Amino acid sequence: MQGYLGIDVGSVTTKLVVLGEDNQLIASSYLRTQGKPVATVQEGLKQIRNQIAQEVEICGVATTGSARYLAGVVVGADLVKNEITCHAVGAMSYIPDVQTIIEIGGQDSKIIFIRDGIVTDFGMNTVCAAGTGSFLDHQALRLGIDIKDFGQIALQSKTPVRIAGRCTVFGESDMIHKQQMGHKLEDILYGLCQALVRNYLNNVALGKEILPPVVFQGGVAFNLGMVRAFEESLNTSVIVPPYPEIMGAIGVVLLVREEMDSQEKKTKFKGLSISQANYHTSSFECKACPNLCEIVRLSLDGEVLACWGGRCDLWERIPVLEPSLK
Repeated sequence: MQGYLGIDVGSVTTKLVVLGEDNQLIASSYLRTQGKPVATVQEGLKQIRNQIAQEVEICGVATTGSARYLAGVVVGADLVKNEITCHAVGAMSYIPDVQTIIEIGGQDSKIIFIRDGIVTDFGMNTVCAAGTGSFLDHQALRLGIDIKDFGQIALQSKTPVRIAGRCTVFGESDMIHKQQMGHKLEDILYGLCQALVRNYLNNVALGKEILPPVVFQGGVAFNLGMVRAFEESLNTSVIVPPYPEIMGAIGVVLLVREEMDSQEKKTKFKGLSISQANYHTSSFECKACPNLCEIVRLSLDGEVLACWGGRCDLWERIPVLEPSLK
């Protein structure tokens, strides 16, 4: 059996999926990145290896997410794609006529607009974490509830309170104030969901035309309170696809399969055994110009595989330069 591997390395979570010949999901892994993208990718590959049968041959690998270039070097990717394209392709594979994609991840939020099967516009919020998964995780921890129960508890609300959600600091202090006033937990939680949706629509989606069908993906899509709050604000139904948390990885798999099939290329994938490799990441200051950029260097067994992080592409073009430039 032929399989294709997709890896989505985000700032908070890392997702890996393997799709079969008819795009069925063969294996998947969902891990916390914890600031260690290389080690997390390797752990994900171990989990994938334990899930797939020996007769599955990986014929193509692609990476996406904020650490897509790093992950691509580690695994030997055949394709590296931005997350906007991947989320759009993933959503259209399940809801072909989708026109608006709401994507909320661990530390950023996106909105993608599709017209006639083509991405026409998008918006992102990468400055403030208000309304993202990490903020919801923090509030669940502070309130002593499991994040998996957040949405169910919020749906029990009858009289939600208004929470200031434009900033994480103000939002948390306002929640504490409402608790001290004696409001019910479910009313506070759903009030927070409504506040985060207001923040999203007034920030990420400001001035954009949101047309149905609307698809909600990313880990926050599991929060049923957020789904209902979006439906109330948009006055339309919001569709959550079967695998909202790994939709970016699914999208990049579909893209690499199309490329490998059309060009009949042989994969550059280094194999699942690289989960045991001893990769080393270090950094140094480049003295080639007055900018003094901090360059990140990835090496394996003493051999430099790639460098990045400079304002120019000097180190990306030539990973190993003369010592005088280091």
